[in-house]
Order: sequence, then structure tokens, then C-alpha cells
Amino acid sequence: MRAGLVLGEVWSGLRRNLSVVISVILVTFVSLTFVGAAILMQLQIQQMKTFWYDRAQVAVYLCTDYDQSATCSGEDAGEDEVAAVKGALENDALRPYVDDFFFVSHDEAYDEFTKQFAGNPIVEITKPEQLNQTFWIKLKDPSKSDIIQETFSGIPGVQSVSDQRSLLDRIFLFLGVASYTAIAIAGLMLVAAMLLISTTIRLSAYSRRREIGIMRLVGASNRFIQTPFILEGILAALIGAVLAGAASVAIVKFFVQGFLVAEVPFTSYITVEQSLVVPPILIAVGVILSSIAAKIAITRYLRV
Repeated sequence: MRAGLVLGEVWSGLRRNLSVVISVILVTFVSLTFVGAAILMQLQIQQMKTFWYDRAQVAVYLCTDYDQSATCSGEDAGEDEVAAVKGALENDALRPYVDDFFFVSHDEAYDEFTKQFAGNPIVEITKPEQLNQTFWIKLKDPSKSDIIQETFSGIPGVQSVSDQRSLLDRIFLFLGVASYTAIAIAGLMLVAAMLLISTTIRLSAYSRRREIGIMRLVGASNRFIQTPFILEGILAALIGAVLAGAASVAIVKFFVQGFLVAEVPFTSYITVEQSLVVPPILIAVGVILSSIAAKIAITRYLRV
């Protein structure tokens, strides 16, 4: 098979159906950009999980004068209850699990509250004794928070035990749903791209039906006839995939690293180096799907 002749046929087909080829490139670009965005979101979620789960703490909230429950009878946790919780945390039974802990008094909690809600009218009606005294506990293994909850839940003077990981799980669940939604949209657009590639190949074959007839008469194989059409679909999708890969890296470079890192610096973000894994994936997906669509389209056309 002469490569020059095949490439000439590919160029001829692209030139004759230029507007449709551009449509294929654009649809492939948009659909694969959604795929790239979904991959980036998954990478970012994993990055944030690693960052926040390692810093997640367990809070043991002590009773206030305003609490009415089985362990809180409307009385503030006294020195004995505070000492009991502190003693349990320093006990040999919990020492293998507890990395560090610190105690926040009413006044310290109020100082933090006023800083967090500065300018909010709620500060004026909130008193220090209304805010819980709290033991903040950092575990050596954050997944072992059940041990802290079992130890302190239900004992006198303790209002509740809260694991920050449970709050983080809700946030990451929402982000995960968003990324899967992007994948679903990308899947629909990839189907549209495959259908458009298939239509493009059939139009290209129809416009060259006379040449195909002549090649059949002179004994050209189906493989020789099909190859230029398949390459047309692959080339158009390849251009769209390269553009989508470049867009994915650009999103990380200019939006994530260039904007979010400076404006929202409270968490960890993926780097440009980590995003470089996305373009090869998009190129592989684009080439594979386009070759399948083109092969099916030209095979069905030549069968007619």
C-alpha cells in the first residue's frame, strides 16, 4: 500500500468536507474537555482528601448551662468533668491512637467566634458561656475516630462527639456527584462526536463514489479503500483531542494555580505536572473512538 497515495486521498477527503471536519473537531474538543475536567476533578478530590483527612480532628464538646440531655442537666461542665476527659485522653488506653489534643475554654471559643463572625449581629447576642468548652483531638490514624466516640459518648459532662471527617465526606460526596455528572455529559457528547464522525465518513465516501468504483474495478482491496476514510476520522478527532488536552492543562495552570492558589489558599490543589496525565488519556480516547466510528461507517457504506 503506497503511503503517498493514501495520504493524498486523506487530504482530498478533508478538503472536500472541510466544514463537517471542523464540526467534528469542535464536538470532539468540547466532549473531551468535559472528560478532562472530570478527570481533573477526581484528581483534585483525591488531593483534597489527602490534605484534609490528615488534618481532620475529633471534637469533644462539653456541656453548657443551656444543654438539656441525658449527660447534660442544664449545668456547665465543671472542673471535675474537664479533668476526667483530659485524664482519659492521657490514659494508656488511648495513647496509641491520640497524636495530640488541646482544650478550648469558653473565653477562647468566644474570641474565635467573634473573629469568625465579625460584623454579624449574632455576636452581640452571644455570650461566652453559651459556647461549648471543647477538646480538639488529632488522631494518629483519623480512621480510628470511632474509638474516641465510643469512649466519650454518654459520659457525664460531654454534650457530643463530632468527627470532622463526616463533614468532609458530605463535601467530597457533592464534588464526586459533580464530577460524575460531568462524565455523563461528556459521554453523551462523545456519542454525538462518534455519530458525527460516522456521518462525515459516509459523506466523504459518497462524494468519492466514482473513485471507489474505479478502485474496485482495478482490484483494490477493501483495506486499501477503507484506510483513507478511517484516517480522516482519526485525524479530525486527534486534533480535537490535542486541543482538549491543552485546554485541560491550561485550566490547571491559569485557573487553579494562577487564581485559586492565590485567592483560596486554605487547601491543597493539583499541580500542572499532575495534570499532564490527562492529555494522553484524551488522545487515546479520541483516537480509539474515532477509529471505531470510522471503521463501522465505511464498512457499512462499502457493503451497500
